[in-house]
Amino acid sequence: MNKRFLFFFLCGFYCYSCFAQTEALKRPKLVVGLVVDQMRWDYLYRFYDRYGEGGFKRILRTGFSHENTYIDHLPTVTAIGHTAVYTGSVPSIHGITGNDFIIEHTGQGMYCTEDATVQGLGVEGRKGHMSPRNLLVSTITDELKLATNFRSKVIGIAIKDRGSILPAGHFADAAYWFGPNASWVSSTYYLKALPQWVQQFNGRQHARKYLEKGWNTLYPIESYKQSSPDNNRYEGHLEGTASPTLPIPAETLLKNGLEVIRDTPFGNSYTLDFAKEAVKQERLGNNPEHVPDFLAVSLSSTDGIGHKFGVNALEVEDMYLRLDQDLAEFFDFLDGEVGKGEYTFFLTADHGASHNNPFFIDHKGAGGYMPQEASADYLNQALKQQFGYDSLVISTANYQIHLNHATIAAKELNEAAIRSFLVNALRRVEGVAYAVDMDSLSTATIAQPIRERLINSYHYERSGVITIIPYPQWKGGNSSQTGTGHGTWNPYDAHIPLLWMGWGIKQGASNRVTLMTDIAPTLAALLHIQEPNGNVGRPLTDLLNLP
Repeated sequence: MNKRFLFFFLCGFYCYSCFAQTEALKRPKLVVGLVVDQMRWDYLYRFYDRYGEGGFKRILRTGFSHENTYIDHLPTVTAIGHTAVYTGSVPSIHGITGNDFIIEHTGQGMYCTEDATVQGLGVEGRKGHMSPRNLLVSTITDELKLATNFRSKVIGIAIKDRGSILPAGHFADAAYWFGPNASWVSSTYYLKALPQWVQQFNGRQHARKYLEKGWNTLYPIESYKQSSPDNNRYEGHLEGTASPTLPIPAETLLKNGLEVIRDTPFGNSYTLDFAKEAVKQERLGNNPEHVPDFLAVSLSSTDGIGHKFGVNALEVEDMYLRLDQDLAEFFDFLDGEVGKGEYTFFLTADHGASHNNPFFIDHKGAGGYMPQEASADYLNQALKQQFGYDSLVISTANYQIHLNHATIAAKELNEAAIRSFLVNALRRVEGVAYAVDMDSLSTATIAQPIRERLINSYHYERSGVITIIPYPQWKGGNSSQTGTGHGTWNPYDAHIPLLWMGWGIKQGASNRVTLMTDIAPTLAALLHIQEPNGNVGRPLTDLLNLP
């Protein structure tokens, strides 16, 4: 009896052991991250009634939406936003403090992805000297590569170099961005040469084919809700056009060269076309090692058109209606190529955008234009009168005051006195809500949510010593300003969409406050991998539906 029991016990244990050894960890075949550059959260609903069923509405219907997601850093710009999404970190840790920033101990400017040690592939000069070396922490894409012993494939794609390089991370197989004549290029940081499939794609002249159609409205122009009339003084216009109106004929677009596609809705279509080609050619989502791959895509044309025409433009409405169709086609492609329910998709933005200042003020909104007293030239004149030396302020970029530390040290000036003088001077400038010496932030009288953003954002080697916080809807420029901008803490710049769909994602929505930095640790939880090494975010477990 005991022998029979032992026999069946050992057989059962053996079968269980075999099963345990062969059962694979369940994860999506592909993760697709889509950052829509300059997409305000309310664009989801401003144009909702005009969206089709297969794009934005498909995500909202079948996926999960975090309705109150905010950016927790300053300034709200492209490079920092993309970095925060993929690192779960903030500028004080990850080191990307702007699209451009100043190295404080030298006073020299630095572009966020600048790297003179590498060469361009498909592009010459500075546009090819790009890599993620200025990024001080790992990305979720890096962690996926580490977790699978570099068997996962990771590719970044965007018209903007920073929109592809920073999300793709340090270990990516490739990152691609725009080069001459709307071609896709990379650098020797990733590859020895452009892959043959990329060269062939560039040779097909897809950008030209889009521009040869001209830019007309997708639907009858009288059906559009924004910007009535279309021709108004709040909008800028493309070079070679007499007014900010549609349609724009093909010959006008083509006169500006193929790279003008970035300032049309077709730049989004063209980017997604290239993303589809990458999925096919690199077999993303069909990895022979049976590990997840990651495709990080950023759509840059939404930013170009927003800056040019402004939040309330007919051109912006048309762009989002076209993007909705592009998304529907992209999802259909992924369903066929990877498998419906086999991939995880998320959509967010790097920042939002404010209303055009003259538009807002003309409609009796509170706001204004920053006077010259806040400019570097004016501050330097005041400092010279007080301290006897010129050019003590290098820059006021990114709403920060960067001092000339070399001159201050050489002339043995009192830096604390200079900072105090500047803070007191800026506090008297109309439109300035706060001027904060970053060394005195803990005692500054400032609203707590803004204080937290400033703490998150201050990197002593790459940030200015004083930060300026304007009042809401106070901008540089004057009453002739066109288009829009971004960069502040205000909800119009900091409230972003966060949508999820596909493998491992519940259907639903949440109105609780979430942060941009929560995205990366959520992906880590979904993929069962370590979060990035500078992560400060928390996983959003309410959306997960893991097997």
